[in-house]
Amino acid sequence: MITSNERTISSLTHLSVLTQYFIPFGNFIFPIVIWSSKKNDSEFIDYNGKQTLNFQLSIFMYSLLLLLISIPLLIYGFVNSLTVYPHFNGNIDFDNLDFHSISHEKITGIILVAIMGIVIFGFLKIIEFILIIIAAVKASNGEYYKYPLTIPFIK
Repeated sequence: MITSNERTISSLTHLSVLTQYFIPFGNFIFPIVIWSSKKNDSEFIDYNGKQTLNFQLSIFMYSLLLLLISIPLLIYGFVNSLTVYPHFNGNIDFDNLDFHSISHEKITGIILVAIMGIVIFGFLKIIEFILIIIAAVKASNGEYYKYPLTIPFIK
């Protein structure tokens, strides 16, 4: 039987991830503090703490991968589509850049891949928020919830 206290602490563990919007790395710090202080008291709290941390580590890894691919491609694509006057000798002279030369005709596949990566990153953050709320509600109801696409770093 899962007690009301265990459900509340488990739900709070999931919701503590939302501190990432106010405190850098709050999505790791607060769940770790709550989970490590209560994991020996309850199997339910231990399970939810592991799920929360595994999900956050997975989201961090997916986000980092998307940004490491998208940002360099975006920079390369835009720098490559700039017109430099009078002659390009390998050094960029910012006084002679023509930013008006960037048009929809010059948007290449590289830029589209980069933009798609950034859009996917945005969707990932929205889905993360929704899944955190779902997990908190499930924990509050005393149900075991496993986040989708989560890599089990902590077993």
